[in-house]
Amino acid sequence: MPDQKPLGLPEFRPVTVSMLGHALQKGWSDLRYAPGYAIVFSAFYVVFGWILAWITIWTGQSYWLVFAAVGFPLIGPFAAVGLYEVSHRLEMGQPLISSEIFGVIAQQRRRQLPSICVIILMVFLFWFFLAHMIFALFLGLSTMTNVSSSFEIYSTAEGMSMLGVGTLVGGVFALLIYMITVVSLPLLLDREVDFVTAMIASFQVVLKNPVPMLMWAAIIAALTFLAMLPAFLGLFIVLPLMGHATWHLYRLIAVAKTDRNQI
Repeated sequence: MPDQKPLGLPEFRPVTVSMLGHALQKGWSDLRYAPGYAIVFSAFYVVFGWILAWITIWTGQSYWLVFAAVGFPLIGPFAAVGLYEVSHRLEMGQPLISSEIFGVIAQQRRRQLPSICVIILMVFLFWFFLAHMIFALFLGLSTMTNVSSSFEIYSTAEGMSMLGVGTLVGGVFALLIYMITVVSLPLLLDREVDFVTAMIASFQVVLKNPVPMLMWAAIIAALTFLAMLPAFLGLFIVLPLMGHATWHLYRLIAVAKTDRNQI
């Protein structure tokens, strides 16, 4: 019989910069303790990256590779849920039994997590649509050949403008997804709460703690970008590290209402 999840939202402590370092340390510890799960959950993300790259090369439309790279981090939360469960079990001193971990993940389809994942996917697809419009606006009349022979077009005034606008708009989308998921995804795994309430709570945590939470976003963005450079292989380390660390950051700031006097 599955464990009964606590109901409703917890209270949230103010986020401090020191919490970020502590969360990273605990995330690294979890990664080292359970590297097998890190590889399994990261593999889905890495393979998806390869598929995106293959599509852009096969179609000969290099601009899609640029926009895919900007929008790629939007789907990161899909791979994080399994990592949250591993960290949760390590935190509780429970054994890492594969059938139980994957069983917990499978149970999420009957809870609120699929709804928020649909929203993430819709945002990602809308970003691709908007990216196509940005390309058409700046480079629609330019001749594009293939990936190996068309990168020079990005050095033109129109190409630089497209990259600037595309990066800015993509950054806004990524920031929005970050704000509604950084707390809500671990929250939905941890407690019984509807996904709209969870997203609002996550958004409010970022608004109330802008400096440390934006620092956390910058850490995620920088590490993810660097991890994507060597054929996405760096994600085998960065994705589980940040997945485990995000769980621990949530646990550091989320406080059961019965423990409010300990804040």
